[in-house]
Amino acid sequence: MDLLHLKPSREQGAPIYLQLYRRYQEAIASGRLQPGDRVPSVRSLASELGLARGTVEVAYQMLVGEGYFVARGAAGTVVSPRLGNLVDPGRAKASAPSHAPSPRPRALDHRMLPFQLGVPALDAFPRKTWTRLAGRTVRTLETVAMTHPDPAGYDPLRRAIATYLGISRGIACAPEQVFVTAGYRGALELVRRTLLQAGDLGWYEDPGYIFARQFLERAGMRLAPVPVDEEGLDVRIGLQRAADARFAVVTPTHQSPTGVALSLPRRLELLEWAHRRRAWIIEDDYDSEFRYHGRPLPALKSLDRNGRVLYTGTFSKVLFPGLRLAYLVVPASQADKFRDMVDHLPDPGSVLPQAMVADFMEQGHFARHLRKMRPLYAARRGYLADALAELAGGRLHVQQQAGGIHILARLLPRQSDRKLAMAAQDEGLAVQALNDWRMRKSPQGGLLMGFANFATAGEAAAAVGRLAAILENPGRT
Repeated sequence: MDLLHLKPSREQGAPIYLQLYRRYQEAIASGRLQPGDRVPSVRSLASELGLARGTVEVAYQMLVGEGYFVARGAAGTVVSPRLGNLVDPGRAKASAPSHAPSPRPRALDHRMLPFQLGVPALDAFPRKTWTRLAGRTVRTLETVAMTHPDPAGYDPLRRAIATYLGISRGIACAPEQVFVTAGYRGALELVRRTLLQAGDLGWYEDPGYIFARQFLERAGMRLAPVPVDEEGLDVRIGLQRAADARFAVVTPTHQSPTGVALSLPRRLELLEWAHRRRAWIIEDDYDSEFRYHGRPLPALKSLDRNGRVLYTGTFSKVLFPGLRLAYLVVPASQADKFRDMVDHLPDPGSVLPQAMVADFMEQGHFARHLRKMRPLYAARRGYLADALAELAGGRLHVQQQAGGIHILARLLPRQSDRKLAMAAQDEGLAVQALNDWRMRKSPQGGLLMGFANFATAGEAAAAVGRLAAILENPGRT
């Protein structure tokens, strides 16, 4: 492959590492790189393109984390052979992929589309600091990275996470209770293998985080949908429908996808149920860091006095998704059991990105980044809310929320959010239908729209203008 096709441009707005990451994706999708092809080493590519080694290393780590590359030690890095059934060498690069009516992105379509959910503001990521840390980490961790890493996670990162949670989330935990995992699904898999069995019944917020539902159902779990209202999960209905459930998966601080917070009375009811039934609560602290008014709400885990809450968090929405790093905090009484289980499961991956995140946290960059992003996201949410009110105000009602990086806009009665979302996706807008995130049908539809990457009010208005045209005539496509 001609390396000139990979050379990023410093005149573009995207970070250099992200441009390189996208160049490789395009090369794989177009067939210029085939499954099994070896790619240049970090050192040689950095030298050929005149880039810092740390910059190339970040791009490669993202590609490895998302399954495009496979690192084979001394044998080098290759394009994943598992992409063989996904890549058509003859596919025209310019052909635009169609969008399926599903929240799950297509395998090779990682373009940043308007309204994309779950992606932080990549233009505001402190890439210079990150690149500097990457270079330092590559130099200092070269020997450590060649040994067998701890399957529970890089120890300095586990200590940094425990310290951060104690200060920001009110969670008192030891590093031994913290387990680093390969993304949120990795945390769910560790819980499932350690405490649950196939066929176990659990409470699922309805609507709720669709990727958790997909994972648990495919893992053989049975889910009882429990409705969500303005106070969050309705615990009383959960008791009526499935009082004997063995677990509950909840997003209490910022419910996914409605954005409401679980009220204190219901938090106490949920904890009492778990204590009485010896059930487990899996707390996904979804978007908790990004609250625009006042301090972030305390974690449910901070109220747990009986050791029934398993707390999960991820770096995907605070740093970038390509890290594929999450963490799980378990009760002290269960730490040994989880420690034994991780010795028999895949580890969270390379030490290098874990070490970079640890340094990022320990040196104070993480806390500064969060402080910077809160007002930035408040402004960008305002861009989208204002544009919706001006251009689509008669057709959509934006639900108020105190945090997060997406908006839920309710539809008028008798409008199909699924049809509208499909029409928007066909036009290249990453809008998602609220009813796709439900287990039970509901006449109350809505559209989910991310706003983190609208850098200006004009960008938000342009995207909303395209959406407003679809709302006027959703059947035209």
